[in-house]
Amino acid sequence: MRVKWRDRLRYWFDSTMDRGTPALIGWLALTSVVLIAVTTVLVVTLTDEDTEANGGWAGVAWMSMLRTLDPGTMGGDHGGWVFLALMLMVTVGGIFIVSTLIGVLTTGLNNRIQQLRKGHSQIIESGHTVVLGWSEQVFTVVAELVEANQSERRSCVAILADRDKVAMEEQIRLRVPETRRTQVICRSGNPLKQADLELVSPDTAKAVIALPSFCRDSDTKVIKMLLVLNNRPWTRGRPPLIAAVQDAGNLAAARLAAGPSGLVVDADDLAVRLTVQSHRQSGLSTVCNELLSFYGNEIYIVAEPALAGVAFGDALHRYSLGVPIGVARAEGRILLNPPMDTLIGAEDGVILVAEDDEFIRLADEPPPIVEKAIARGAGRPPAPDRTLLIGWNSRATKIIELLDRFTRPGSTLDVASPGRPAGFDDLAPERLTLGHKPCEPTNRRSLEALSPGDYQHILVLSDEAVDPERADNHTLVTLLHLRDIEVGLGDPYSIVSEMNNDSNREVAQVTKADDFIVSNKLICLLLTQLAENQRLYRVLRILLDPAGSEIYLKPADHYLVPGAEATFATAVEAARRRGEVAIGYRLGRDRDTAPSYGVRLNPSRTEPLTLCEGDQIVVLAEEG
Repeated sequence: MRVKWRDRLRYWFDSTMDRGTPALIGWLALTSVVLIAVTTVLVVTLTDEDTEANGGWAGVAWMSMLRTLDPGTMGGDHGGWVFLALMLMVTVGGIFIVSTLIGVLTTGLNNRIQQLRKGHSQIIESGHTVVLGWSEQVFTVVAELVEANQSERRSCVAILADRDKVAMEEQIRLRVPETRRTQVICRSGNPLKQADLELVSPDTAKAVIALPSFCRDSDTKVIKMLLVLNNRPWTRGRPPLIAAVQDAGNLAAARLAAGPSGLVVDADDLAVRLTVQSHRQSGLSTVCNELLSFYGNEIYIVAEPALAGVAFGDALHRYSLGVPIGVARAEGRILLNPPMDTLIGAEDGVILVAEDDEFIRLADEPPPIVEKAIARGAGRPPAPDRTLLIGWNSRATKIIELLDRFTRPGSTLDVASPGRPAGFDDLAPERLTLGHKPCEPTNRRSLEALSPGDYQHILVLSDEAVDPERADNHTLVTLLHLRDIEVGLGDPYSIVSEMNNDSNREVAQVTKADDFIVSNKLICLLLTQLAENQRLYRVLRILLDPAGSEIYLKPADHYLVPGAEATFATAVEAARRRGEVAIGYRLGRDRDTAPSYGVRLNPSRTEPLTLCEGDQIVVLAEEG
């Protein structure tokens, strides 16, 4: 079919108009030029006297342009009726052109603002931290990165998620109102698409965090994000890729997807380890929360050439600020609480607990030790435990297996759940005596029938059969019943419970449970720490491993004479003589007082310290 030239012209015009604001402005400019040119030609042709009076054709063209752009200029015109009619024509045309131009500019500006609000523009940043994905824990990550970068002149956190940019920014302003010198930039896009990843400039980032969503298909999304990142062309070097998977079975696939620069954390394993260690170490979760958070004290690895050739035991008293807990060998080996005669090499790093790396200071001279305040007894050996596990979920089997490695021979573990769990009879622990009791965890009479007073420790697991919020509600009811039963019995047992949401943990503090394990928050704290320093992963993993040295909260009278005035340096010396490292203490009278629950890490070495019965020393030791 033959196309008419008018149809072709109309199609070309429509295609030009589709190009947006610049094309519209171009057409208006062309219309203005045509209007001015036509008016000038007509005036010059039809009005000789008026043309001469206004400076010839150049003057008439100038007058026409002024009247096109500013219609009010016509008010002072003089001349014949033809000249005035032509000036009126160009003025009316100018009114149309200017009004249309204003409308086009306003529409174009509004469209541009809307595009910016959608978050589809690429950021131009360097040395920033990229967070991919969105979950309730994104606020924890942002708050931690703000705290970590408070000493920087300027820092940036870029978040890419498949959400509205404005909504994300409003939520962050609400939940993290003080970002100090850290700029938080949100971009709307799918982290699983290569094109959208370019919006947050991953090439120039110092670290990329693939944030888990903590839902059923969380691992699948994380693995695909890592694949997309690993397969993209990196032009300026590849930053560390930090991620976590919930199912240990997906760990190998995630690490393969992340490539050599990836660091993938087994979230399930971390939660199990912390739960098991906390079950008989009241206050341990508070210690771990502080070490994993940038608020308070955290772990640093610093080079200290001045300590080359010094034994680790002697180095414990060489710092005025900071507590050494181990040595990072130059070849990469991590030694936590090594033998006290271990020599520190010239190229080794010292692993310390400190408030900030800027606050780590060597002492001019060792602090004084109060010898008479050091306890001489060897302390009581730990006895077998009786533990009650209430509830059942996917982590229960791992918890039982790790408890079997961690606990003393002859210990007892009873599982209380509505029905006998699948696979329960296949468990064959070597040290634990394993049993099962039927129980409805939210029913008071059912809990009382368990005789919880016969146990030293109680673990309450989160119910995975319901949504996380409802599971936390069930846990809260169970904790209230257990605490009320405990009050009547006279405080015979400790309680450790799992929580999904940190806000529910804050509500549950009224139950005075000894430890709340909010695994989602802990994972995000760990990811944030690793984004700042990847070397900490091996340190933290060793700390949570039953094999080797881990954190214990031991009775203070094992180290210091109760009621005797001493110093924390004296407690460090008492622990050193036992082959342990003291990193802080816990006051029994404040064990139910938020937010520290009596825990004080890295205290002053020289300030007076008097500990009594019920107080504890936080130490790094090989066994409890």
